Amino acid sequence: MTDAPAPPVPSPVDAVVIGRNEGTRLMACLDNLASQVRRIIYVDSGSTDGSVEAAQNRGAEVVALDMSQPFTAARARNAGLAYIRDTAPPDQDPLIQFIDGDCILDAGWVPRAAAFLAARPKVAVVCGRRSEQYPDASVYNQLCDREWNTPVGEALACGGDALMRRNAVEAVGGYRDTLIAGEEPELCLRLRQAGWIIWRLDADMTLHDAQMTRFLQWWKRTRRAGHAFAEGAFLHGAPPERHWVAQTRRALLWGLVLPVVIIGLAFFSPMSMGVAALAYPIQFLRLARRDGAIQAWFSIVGKFAETQGIVEFHINRLLRRSRGVMEYR
Repeated sequence: MTDAPAPPVPSPVDAVVIGRNEGTRLMACLDNLASQVRRIIYVDSGSTDGSVEAAQNRGAEVVALDMSQPFTAARARNAGLAYIRDTAPPDQDPLIQFIDGDCILDAGWVPRAAAFLAARPKVAVVCGRRSEQYPDASVYNQLCDREWNTPVGEALACGGDALMRRNAVEAVGGYRDTLIAGEEPELCLRLRQAGWIIWRLDADMTLHDAQMTRFLQWWKRTRRAGHAFAEGAFLHGAPPERHWVAQTRRALLWGLVLPVVIIGLAFFSPMSMGVAALAYPIQFLRLARRDGAIQAWFSIVGKFAETQGIVEFHINRLLRRSRGVMEYR
């Protein structure tokens, strides 16, 4: 009787935490990670609240980004990736848990995700359920929580929190430093083009403290999404990917084209203007029937914020201006 082959042994896991002025949220993140990973690399983007010193006191290895260049989450993650590459033992298949500094990692996530990658050699990225820590604190937190409840199984992309094969990420060039948002889907697109698979597990992964209590915060975050849509479509909008082309077109239709048509009709045919304006309540009723009134309302209003981000991206592109991180807090 021959013994069954032993299951693959999961590789050691290092964590890359990124943050800027996260305060107590960062401390909670680092304290939570201490017993779950081999090393913690904290990459700081110009914090002024003592985050660097506090992270060092907790045993994290700190990388402080050069303040002379625009801060982006992509740049911070690449800095953590490079630091691990230069200082880590030569593991056969090293894994990195990327996590934002305002998140707390679920206690069962790392062993489950690492075992999944060990058993699935073609999977480069695995992510789970990110949940809002305080969903009842505001309607904006509820919207975030719903947004993060993504389909389970093979996926097109992950979010900011994910367990990745370092070798795979480095082979495609890492994150794109210049992206101020949408850097994870763009990375995942290049990984998929290289033959890798992205997977969403049906498992809790992180708790996130959005601290979004004001409309202006939500608007800024949605505007940032529009910027990401526009830049993603500009970079990878050609077939077969058509990356974020549909999202960009929808935003421009509802946030720019239709308003311009309505305003134009006001001068030539007020009755036609009224008919055109009915598109918004009709769309609201259609979405409300499917997603509920709150989601429908913010989906429609959000198209104007997304359009602002889209226009801003193209103006900056034409003027050859770089844009740093777009914070909403």
